[in-house]
Amino acid sequence: MELVKPWRNEAGYMRARLLEASYEAELAAKFLEEGLIRNAAGRAYQAWKALLAALAARARDELAKVYTGMKRLRSGARISEVDWVIAFMPSSRVRPVAQVLARVFGRDVLMYTDVALNLHEYQYNGPDREGVSSRYPSDEYAKEDIERLLKGVEEVKRRVFESPLG
Repeated sequence: MELVKPWRNEAGYMRARLLEASYEAELAAKFLEEGLIRNAAGRAYQAWKALLAALAARARDELAKVYTGMKRLRSGARISEVDWVIAFMPSSRVRPVAQVLARVFGRDVLMYTDVALNLHEYQYNGPDREGVSSRYPSDEYAKEDIERLLKGVEEVKRRVFESPLG
């Protein structure tokens, strides 16, 4: 299944990203059950990033105030920078995007984003008692944050996309 481009079908893009967030969260939970903590951290990060992309599509107008340029795709087509950020949600843009989205959807978006970025770092570096290459001194601390982030994915998704006020 090819991901729908947000500049072509915003509703379809949001549905696809929400589905991706659910699948990634489910996979993260299974990895946790199996004791595969670093793999679970990676899947939890991807779940949050997919949800963040759906939130970004929902708040496109706010993000368009920040991302005002144009981007050229490999195909040569030019699209607005905001649509590029929403479509690709590069890790380098995750936190700045979350800061804008926190103004729209609540400050927990920024808190969960920071947890997700910490887990992303942990996925690659593992635990570090000294705190040099990872913020987590042991797998147990990372596991706690994975569980926290997975609850956050469901909570934010439900509040924004499933509530009558969302």
